Amino acid sequence: MGATTFLSPIESSDPPVADSPNRSRKLVSVVVANYGRAELLRACLESLLEQTWPRLEILVVDNGSQDHSADVVSSFSGRGIKLLALTENRGFAAAVNLGVRQTGGELVALLNNDAVASPEWIEQLVSGIGASPEVGMCASKILFHGTGVIDKAGHLIFPDGQNRGRGTGEPDRGQYDRTQEVLAADGCAALYRREVLEQVGGFDESFFAYAEDADLGLRARRLGWRCLYVPGAVVHHHHSSTLGPYAPRKIYWVERNRLWLALKNFPLPLLLLNPVFSVYRLAWNLCAALLRRGAAGNFRSGHSLWVLLRVQVRAYRDALAGAGPMLRQRRRIRSTRKIGDLEFCRHLFRFRISAYCLAFMDTERERRFPTADREV
Repeated sequence: MGATTFLSPIESSDPPVADSPNRSRKLVSVVVANYGRAELLRACLESLLEQTWPRLEILVVDNGSQDHSADVVSSFSGRGIKLLALTENRGFAAAVNLGVRQTGGELVALLNNDAVASPEWIEQLVSGIGASPEVGMCASKILFHGTGVIDKAGHLIFPDGQNRGRGTGEPDRGQYDRTQEVLAADGCAALYRREVLEQVGGFDESFFAYAEDADLGLRARRLGWRCLYVPGAVVHHHHSSTLGPYAPRKIYWVERNRLWLALKNFPLPLLLLNPVFSVYRLAWNLCAALLRRGAAGNFRSGHSLWVLLRVQVRAYRDALAGAGPMLRQRRRIRSTRKIGDLEFCRHLFRFRISAYCLAFMDTERERRFPTADREV
């Protein structure tokens, strides 16, 4: 279990050293949640079979795909990859939780079906999680596929609960090549101690998709666990390949889930200020939409401002309708927490992203048209 106080920062330009001379004996369970995109899934699984880590079990949890994803997984059955096929799309969180329950590794790695891992990905993450018994989660360096542009290098968060990848859209110049603590790991490519997942109760399945990884990371931090970013654990990601970067459903889930994340995890003073921070953030988003910049501006290329407004209103309505279960979870989280509100708030503001960056940094635009001299 994580310690209640952090004795020293973990920050280094050198790869972390594992905590056990028998580290090669640790079984790592890799769970791949899949929904469609069979052509990307094959590349993902091939990259897992090329890992340098000697003990892996690989499970694909298919969310009722209508394409030939099951055939793709079956073609790897002779190489040790297993399939858990669901009859319907139950979302990322539910698929991962089922996969974790069906596997037995002391460590659990998650990899998106549209991501390709470098050969030393798992080995680097295992070394990172062994750097300290307080480290319960490890984040990867995630790059946009086929570019030298950063997708995520750990998570940042805005005080209203909206979260975004650290370094998103920046050309990779080595600025995130230090092993260091981050707020949370992105579920696209992460490693967790099974103990952490069991203690927090897994991913919140009511989120369905988006922000469930940040929510789990915050709940784990409440129990005293730390998250370490490992730059040598490199993954190449086809960003938003399932829904697309500007799908109304994605905007809906992101906005609804950030409200639930705040309601469950934020101390009361910060929660009461949530509307103020949200209005401030949305004002910047409105500016970006009117200027046709950032994600909001690009959303307008296929949808009207009226559609964006309706999505936001529906997200708020449904977030309020689901507030009861979130408040019950909030009480459980607070009753078991190991760090106090002040220390928790220090984490949130230490790893804060600005409203300007949330509004004007567009992951899809930066992936396609990186600006070499842009600074965030």
